[in-house]
Amino acid sequence: MSLEEKLEKIRSPKLQNQRETAIVLSAVEDTLKEQRHDLTPTGYLAALLALLGQANALPNATSNQDLAVSVVYLLDLVIGNVSAALLRAKFSQILTSIAPSLTSEYATAPLLRSSIGCLESLLVVQDRAAWTLPQTQISPRRAVAGLLALASDQRPKVRKRAQDAVTHILQHPPPSPSLDHPVADMCAETAMRTLSNALAVSSVSKNKSRGSTQEHNQPGLIHALQLVKAIASASGGWPSRKIEPLCEVLMGVSRSNNEYLTMAAFEIFEAMFQGIADQFSSSKLPRLMEALSDLKPSQNDSQLLPPWIAVISRGYDISAQIYPEGTFHKLPELFGKVSEFLSSTSYEIRVSASECMISFLVNCIPESVIAEPSVIDEKTLEKVARSAQDLLNVRFQAAWMEVFNVEAAFFEALRWRAIPLARGIVTTIGELRTSDSFNGKKEADIVLGKAIQSMGPKAVLEILPLNLVSSLKGQPGRAWLLPLLRDNVINTNLAHFRSEFVPLSEAMYQRVIDHGESEKTMEVKIFETIVRQTWALFPGYANLPLDLVQAFDQEFAELLSNLLYSQPDLRADICRGLQTLVESNQEILAVDADESEILLRSRITKSSAQANLHHLATFAGNLLAVLFNVYSQTLPQFRGYILQCINVYLSITQLEVLLETFVRVTEMLENALIETATLSPPAQQQPKEHTPNQMPPTTHTLMDLIITLSIYLPLPTFGQLFTLISRILPLTHDPQLQKKAYKLLPRLAQSTNGSLALRDRNQALQSLLVSSAATTSAPARRDRLLALTTTIDHLANADLHFIPSILSEAVIATKEVNEKARSAAFDLLVLMGRKMKEGGTIEQSKIPHMGSGAPIVEASLEEFFTMVSAGLVGETPHMVSASITALTRILYEFHGQLPRNLIEDLVSTLTLFLSSNNREIVRSCLGFAKVIVVSLPTEMVQPKLKALVPGLLGWSKEHKSRFRAKVKHIIERMIRRFGIQEVERWCPEDGKKLVQNIRKTKERKKRRKTEAGEEGVDADKEKKISRKGTFESEYEEAIYGSEDEDSDVASDDDDEATSLKRNKQMDAATTGKGTYITELPDDEPLDLLSANALSHISTSRPVQFKARSRTKASVDLDGKLVFGNANGTDVDKNKETAVDSQGEPGDGTLEGGINAYVDAIRGRDAVQRGRGGRLKFSNKKKRGGDEMDIDDKEPAERRREGSEWESLSRARRSEVNGSSKRAMADRDGRDRAGNGVVKKRFDPKTQRKGLGVQKVKGGRVGKVRSGRTKL
Repeated sequence: MSLEEKLEKIRSPKLQNQRETAIVLSAVEDTLKEQRHDLTPTGYLAALLALLGQANALPNATSNQDLAVSVVYLLDLVIGNVSAALLRAKFSQILTSIAPSLTSEYATAPLLRSSIGCLESLLVVQDRAAWTLPQTQISPRRAVAGLLALASDQRPKVRKRAQDAVTHILQHPPPSPSLDHPVADMCAETAMRTLSNALAVSSVSKNKSRGSTQEHNQPGLIHALQLVKAIASASGGWPSRKIEPLCEVLMGVSRSNNEYLTMAAFEIFEAMFQGIADQFSSSKLPRLMEALSDLKPSQNDSQLLPPWIAVISRGYDISAQIYPEGTFHKLPELFGKVSEFLSSTSYEIRVSASECMISFLVNCIPESVIAEPSVIDEKTLEKVARSAQDLLNVRFQAAWMEVFNVEAAFFEALRWRAIPLARGIVTTIGELRTSDSFNGKKEADIVLGKAIQSMGPKAVLEILPLNLVSSLKGQPGRAWLLPLLRDNVINTNLAHFRSEFVPLSEAMYQRVIDHGESEKTMEVKIFETIVRQTWALFPGYANLPLDLVQAFDQEFAELLSNLLYSQPDLRADICRGLQTLVESNQEILAVDADESEILLRSRITKSSAQANLHHLATFAGNLLAVLFNVYSQTLPQFRGYILQCINVYLSITQLEVLLETFVRVTEMLENALIETATLSPPAQQQPKEHTPNQMPPTTHTLMDLIITLSIYLPLPTFGQLFTLISRILPLTHDPQLQKKAYKLLPRLAQSTNGSLALRDRNQALQSLLVSSAATTSAPARRDRLLALTTTIDHLANADLHFIPSILSEAVIATKEVNEKARSAAFDLLVLMGRKMKEGGTIEQSKIPHMGSGAPIVEASLEEFFTMVSAGLVGETPHMVSASITALTRILYEFHGQLPRNLIEDLVSTLTLFLSSNNREIVRSCLGFAKVIVVSLPTEMVQPKLKALVPGLLGWSKEHKSRFRAKVKHIIERMIRRFGIQEVERWCPEDGKKLVQNIRKTKERKKRRKTEAGEEGVDADKEKKISRKGTFESEYEEAIYGSEDEDSDVASDDDDEATSLKRNKQMDAATTGKGTYITELPDDEPLDLLSANALSHISTSRPVQFKARSRTKASVDLDGKLVFGNANGTDVDKNKETAVDSQGEPGDGTLEGGINAYVDAIRGRDAVQRGRGGRLKFSNKKKRGGDEMDIDDKEPAERRREGSEWESLSRARRSEVNGSSKRAMADRDGRDRAGNGVVKKRFDPKTQRKGLGVQKVKGGRVGKVRSGRTKL
């Protein structure tokens, strides 16, 4: 940003704290204009320095600060644009003016930051002579001393600004032969002194707070480390003479328990290494590495040794970049030193040592040593290999898991050079892997896999033979090597596969054949598995083989062909191997890299890869014939890999063989079509239903082969190809064959020759597509649309009459049921619009059903919209709806390229359709309304709200087809864009209720969010569902997308609870939180691959029905049954408590369901039989609303009611035992109802256990209190 742009932003401030700065700038500019000075950086500098001097002379400290902050801020902006010569000449004057702002005790953080910026710009431009002045004078050194003092300030922004200034100054030294800045030594000394003082203070504080359990904070030490890092990260790094004391101090800091201090120390080492990672400063590296080596901690220091190892690893990484050969020759010594730490008892030390050794192997072995090693290099590699083998000694047994990682890195680093050097490592690890008591088989497999990749399978199998066919006594079989070989074989000799694994496969297969037709035993199944595992190695051997020309001969090709015919189980691996043979060599030719780099990575040059492809091309004809035959004999669901293999070999087939193959396949297809045509019409009209195990017709298979062949054919053959298409497209009895014919056109567009043929024969293709429109079957519509898209893409400007010829078909296709067909139709419409936009002429006389005298019109985007709009006057609602949908799509795509009057006319016309009585038309109009609200400019849509809002609200009460939800969402988008006042302005009276509901809902959400605070914000973020990737295009997101989570709302505020409940259910269904898995008996896990897995998955919480457990009956001393205890509570108290807590009718639980059933039979509204068996229904209204549950009462009230029930029970027993007839009469009188019918008194003994609440007619509710009853 230029100075003028910065000043312009200040002249028009947006924040309150910038207004004073704007006033000062205005005053300075007015002064310069009055004095007739130009507004240059020099003029600004002079005026601001004068104004700063006046501010420093003010007696009031507050006024001084307020003015100084603005002046120094402007000075910081200006001083960087002043010439360096002027700044050097006026150094003393400028420094004297800035010094009070730096040294004042009232200086604020903003003032200090701006002053530091001025000082930084001033010091960067000073020459070497100025830096030689002593610190006692007004010199740059004195200014740097002030910056170093501020670099340890307690205020973080001031401290960070000062540290950045020091780094910037040290990165711009004056021209001199020295590596370091003239003031670097002074900065290093000051930083070291600050760090030492901070360490001393920290040590004293630790001793004082040793008994405290709280961790001691050390801000001063951290600030000092930040200053050291700022100096060390400067260009040139830390001064050479100060490296040793710094390393010693930093290693001491690394010993701290404070992880922040340890990280800060490592960051300083990293900054030092980065600072000297160039040729200019590389002379400091040996001294730094020597100093680090001298600081080697104790062998078992688990606190300091891991950081030291990490620093050493990073240092030699930098050393390998600067001195690759010298560092490589030190590798055996370094390897030996670090390997000693693997015998440590500390896990952290062992891990650090192994990672350091891996870093040495990865970074310290140059690629030149692998490509062309010298004699000295080979000896060095031998020493490294010997050290790596020694790591497998029993001495390091505790660290074998870490050692295996080192061995894997060793094989990756040495690659094929490990063949003669690592035999001992492979032998030892192979013996360990064979042992049954060894627990590190997984890690050993990783190492052996790396050995197979580097040394090759031949070298590994010579050391660890498989011993599967004929094993010697005491030699174990190693079938476990076959999966390792499958996953790791690459870039090796194909001849080894023929000599080692082909005989193994034949021997195992012979044993299977010898078993005969009897039932397979486990041994036979193992033999079959070994055969499959053997041929699973072929794709790995086929990946860039080193001897392809010699190993892949006629004999091997015949073997593969026979296996393709006779062994269906091996076809996938063989086809994948044949495909890899070609593709791996083609990748080498496509790589844009140096020949030496390709040779180092794959040991194959581009010329060798080209020779391999020529060699494979000689077998391509015969292989294709075999693959064609195998393809025709394979079921459709297993053909994919065969077709891919065919496609690859067609790419390298010679032209003569290709033409011969095409002619033969074409003749076979024509003969098959003739045979199909000779069938009777009923046989053609009723195609057989294909089952998964039924072979498709021959015509389908041959058409697949022609589609695969098409992109490799020369231009002269396309005439025959188009003739073949013209014969297939009118065939209505075979939709799949018709579909494949349409697929041929997009396939042709993928090749250069195909694109040329599509342009040359475009007119004939147009006639064919127009004439075949009526015979297109439903399954072929999508592929036909893609074919039309390909044709228009290759359309000439003189043939634009083809667009209106097929426009109606494209418009109707936007209403297809198939989603892919709709997407293809939308893409076709957009492509038509772009083609019309390019210009040209449309000869309307060539359009079907147009007269010969139709005029010629110019092609344009406006004309295209006019043609699409013609469908609005269609005879059927389906056509009108499709036209509106098509206009919606192309308007969304081209709205920025159309004239305003056309868009306004289109909006006005389509708004009228909102008053239609046809829901299909209105549904399309709602999509159009949403697009114009979302995408069109505000000033264009706002005048249309007068007609648009009433038209939309007219459908706000229609719930079918989700019209209400769609209208509500469009109105919400309008409110966001135009404001609620503008929308309410055009709302009819019956539609304002919806707008008010939207406003209240929005206010309610805002209020809840405010009340919930941060927790509500987090909850909203968690519930929000990202729609990225939900829609296939931006158009679909504009039509169907929504920023609201609610899919529907209640009509008014009374339905809020229902709406919220529905939204929660939708959220649970969307996020997957409402999905449950029913547990299986005996805690068995659910097999998700089984056929009945879905029966155990539910979107509602499953209810566990526990089996009814029988408890032992309680008896008293006389042996009589007791149904309660002495306290009057249930014996099974836990069950009663559980039921009481969840036994409400309709709550979804088992007990609630039982209670609901009892309530329906015996409750107030239960059906009863009266005199004569007639059913009676109670129409009495409940008094006082709903019945109250006894559980809601206070405990004292429940106890009182319990005592009443007990007294009533005693009275009942006295009456039964012979009380007076008067008492009986009184009881009967109390029990009589108004209708003269005697009601049955509620007996607590009849209460069902576990129901908890007994509801009786009359509305009385009582808690069950079981008494002690003897039988």
